Amino acid sequence: MTTWPRTLRQAGITEPDLQAAYGRQRTLVRRFKREEYLTVRLLLPAHLRPHVIAAVAFMHETDNRIDTGTTDARRTALGEWEAATRKTLGGDPATDATLLALQDAARSRPQLVHRVEGFLRGARHEVDYSGFTTEEELQAYVDGYSLPAFMLLACLLDLEPPADTDAFERGCRDLIEAMQRVDFLDDLAEDAAQGQVGVPAADLDRHSLSVANLADPTDTVRSRLEQLVQEQAELARPRLSASRRLAGMVPQASRPFITAMLQVQELRLNAVRRKGGHLVDGGARPAVPALLGILGRQYRAARRSR
Repeated sequence: MTTWPRTLRQAGITEPDLQAAYGRQRTLVRRFKREEYLTVRLLLPAHLRPHVIAAVAFMHETDNRIDTGTTDARRTALGEWEAATRKTLGGDPATDATLLALQDAARSRPQLVHRVEGFLRGARHEVDYSGFTTEEELQAYVDGYSLPAFMLLACLLDLEPPADTDAFERGCRDLIEAMQRVDFLDDLAEDAAQGQVGVPAADLDRHSLSVANLADPTDTVRSRLEQLVQEQAELARPRLSASRRLAGMVPQASRPFITAMLQVQELRLNAVRRKGGHLVDGGARPAVPALLGILGRQYRAARRSR
């Protein structure tokens, strides 16, 4: 695996201040998203890695700033962060390491500017999030926030000419809906303890469930939830299947990364299905040997493509 200093040089990042800023983003992502960090480091071409890490770190920093306090406080925090980000991308000097790395990434990858704007607009969905009443509200959240967040990363992968950019974004939309549904199921226990879950209330009602009894489950609740989990998983599966076309839309060098992402989501979907109604007792993790097998196979594919 290419060393980090060499990775930076291959991405054209040679100034000491920029190298330090990217280094801090690397440390941040490695700490809070270790599996995702390893996937980026092992499977993406070296010249893409720093920019992807900068985008992921920016997402994480944004989430941190809008994730606590009252709704009004979160809106204020988002407004301040939006203003600082736009000034930095407009050319103002950056004093924040996350914005400095993002500014440099956007200079190398101008398509990132448009995606940052979309993500910041969509972050208002996250600020106002308090669970969903209907499936339509969930879909609006995916369109407004989940997809723009995912496109921050996806826009950096390049496309295989003459790829259809609209088709690529539709594939990304399919993938992120599947991922978001799996996340909501996997997080049921933690979210219920905080008073809101990502499964629409209308679906909970159909199964005679509520956030309150998910937070204090009985065997009856687990039995009812079993049916709901299988139903929600069946909504995710066709979206995940449809997103497989993404692997053919990126250059060969980026294909192992996308393929690994798709295969890991298959593992996660199967894991939440197996745990079923017991997701109220904690999330479901795929088997480590299966995860390592995916990484190993795709790492060998990545080496061959280089």
